[in-house]
Amino acid sequence: MTNDKSGIWVLGYGSLIYKPPSHYTHRIPAIIHGFARRFWQSSTDHRGTPASPGRVATLIPYEEIISQAAFLKNVNLYSESAPIQGPDDLVTIGVVYYIPPEHAEEVREYLDVREQNGYTLHEVEVHLETNQEHEAELGEALKQLPRHNKTGKRVLLTTVYIGTVDNEAFVGPETVDETARVIALSHGPSGSNYEYLAKLQQALVQMPLIKERGRITDHYLTSLLESVNKYK
Repeated sequence: MTNDKSGIWVLGYGSLIYKPPSHYTHRIPAIIHGFARRFWQSSTDHRGTPASPGRVATLIPYEEIISQAAFLKNVNLYSESAPIQGPDDLVTIGVVYYIPPEHAEEVREYLDVREQNGYTLHEVEVHLETNQEHEAELGEALKQLPRHNKTGKRVLLTTVYIGTVDNEAFVGPETVDETARVIALSHGPSGSNYEYLAKLQQALVQMPLIKERGRITDHYLTSLLESVNKYK
């Protein structure tokens, strides 16, 4: 279900959540394990300019987090499971979109342009938050996916654009206050940097997901928005 004659699946964890690609036929909330969402990717083409780069979201993998003390300190500061013991302690809300085969190439080309400035294409596993409507519409396609032995959720291998820590636009780690000051002042061809953050936060609030220990909350994102508002 990643990229074949049935079409493609694309994972969004930033602006794709509230500004989806065209031609999608299914949108399913998903839980991403083993990554932390951080606004540590500079933006010179969407939410900032080359002279004054903004900040946009990327995913930091567990392996990178535990290998650098500054990363680990920041993640533990906003994690409900601090100190984190393993990749399962990192939980991020995202959304997957299904693009049918007749539009797959068009959408891929569009996303390759949209997700420039340091982003590259990767594959990650996500746990799908399906409902009865999804089960009815996707039928056998969903039934073919394995269930996770702990969560019981369907597990999907999907494509995703990530700004890795070694790309030229990566600026992290920053404190929330440092990032907030940049976001509060930055504008680009796609609009204000504040709008990007606020719309993402609003979309996530409207899409509450539940894990074993309760509702999933992105404390980093909440703190970042609160800090940006102080500079507005």
